Amino acid sequence: MQLLFSSLPLPPHTFLPTFTAFYGCHLPFLITPIVLFYLMVVLVVVTLLLLLSVHQWRRPKDKPLPPGSMGWPYIGETLKLYKENPNSFFANRQKRYGDIFKSHILGCPCVMISSPDAAKIVLVTKAHLFKPTYPPSKEKMIGPEAIFFHQGPYHSRLKKLVQASFLPSAIRGSVSEIEQIVLKFLPAWENTTLNTLQEMKRYAFDVAMISAFGHKQDKEINGIKQLYQCLEKGYNSMPLDLPGTPFNKAMKARKLLNETLRRLIKERRENEKQGGGGLLGVLLGDKNQKVDQLSDSQIADNVIGVIFAAHDTTASVLTWLLKYLHDNENLLEAVTREQEGVRREIIEANRRLMWDDTRHMPLTTRVIQETLRTASILSFTFREAVEDVEFEGYYIPKGWKVLPLFRTIHHCADFFPKPEKFDPSRFEVPPKPNTFMPFGNGVHSCPGSELAKLEMLVLLHHLTTKYRWQVVGDEDGIQYGPFPVPKKGLPVKVTPRNI
Repeated sequence: MQLLFSSLPLPPHTFLPTFTAFYGCHLPFLITPIVLFYLMVVLVVVTLLLLLSVHQWRRPKDKPLPPGSMGWPYIGETLKLYKENPNSFFANRQKRYGDIFKSHILGCPCVMISSPDAAKIVLVTKAHLFKPTYPPSKEKMIGPEAIFFHQGPYHSRLKKLVQASFLPSAIRGSVSEIEQIVLKFLPAWENTTLNTLQEMKRYAFDVAMISAFGHKQDKEINGIKQLYQCLEKGYNSMPLDLPGTPFNKAMKARKLLNETLRRLIKERRENEKQGGGGLLGVLLGDKNQKVDQLSDSQIADNVIGVIFAAHDTTASVLTWLLKYLHDNENLLEAVTREQEGVRREIIEANRRLMWDDTRHMPLTTRVIQETLRTASILSFTFREAVEDVEFEGYYIPKGWKVLPLFRTIHHCADFFPKPEKFDPSRFEVPPKPNTFMPFGNGVHSCPGSELAKLEMLVLLHHLTTKYRWQVVGDEDGIQYGPFPVPKKGLPVKVTPRNI
């Protein structure tokens, strides 16, 4: 659920949209070759001057920059990153330069770190020196008041409120609602070839709506669903705010979504029960509101942000779960036996699936952990040095990006022997500290991790005990959109089990 936006590897052809998105600048549609040539010359000269400034004037003589290559002027190593397998890109540089090295991607000088101790410094012990950084267009689309874009007292206040709505004590009552969503989807999948990723997005979205708005179904909810879906379509598009572009349509939907949420917020404020559940209820019921009441825009931005965070990442993990279980038949049968045992207890007690049942699924839980490690949906995240920083004996100038490489740490043989092998048994003992960070770490870690794992367990319980699925086609590989998922979204055919 952690938001990464442009921090994950993308195909080479998405460089221009990603670059434009990161800087929020709009390139004209019609550029003649001669104009383009002069623009490139100017950009190269400016970039060289900036690099000379960084390297020669800002760096103290007794504190070297981390080793590494800044690549070509202006484009840096961006094309190399998107051309190569990301595992190879990072591993080759780590082998050559060590666990900390510099590079230049997406127009930004950056320092990449691939050791658990260094990642802990950036994300936890000295997190105040490294702020989250996001493309301006993404911030505009989600809302500038969302928790992801802040540090300090405002972030701390929101963090406590958001965490409160995702604590086990808060979500344990959601098991039956999540189960009802699963039972609604599964019959529609029978004997049908489906795009796993798209179906998991639909499922994760419905769960996200419950977490955001609670069980109370206001008249505005259906409108919110439709507007969000329009917003999402333009989220990863080039931010050209011109009539007819996906970004333009998304921003119009964002405006209408804000208006709809404000009406809902007003209605719930006037309700004596103050909120009606979900994150919205928690934000409206903030005990500090009489002193420093959260504004409607602050509440709306954070509700939208939580829906974004709870949607794509969870759907991507669920897609990989089906892939890995499909490819490991013995493991699938073992998980099925575990879930059948839980199912027998439920039937004997004549009840529905409950929170305590999900706490007694150790093998299934380890499968989820190994999926999170192997797939590493969050390959890395962006931070930005808020001042000149001395780090592990090196110098990081203010404004440079710092990238903790989760994927590299998760695939390090020192911490996870035979890292390319899918082996849930490795989680029979806890991993070493700061080596397993699927939901990030520190003050900006994902507060909804327990909800994400809960919806995975509920789906797997019903899916494994009642169905089997077969991958359609023989195309293997990974696509990025922006999160890593099996190619073509993993098309599968779902059939009822022969019991």
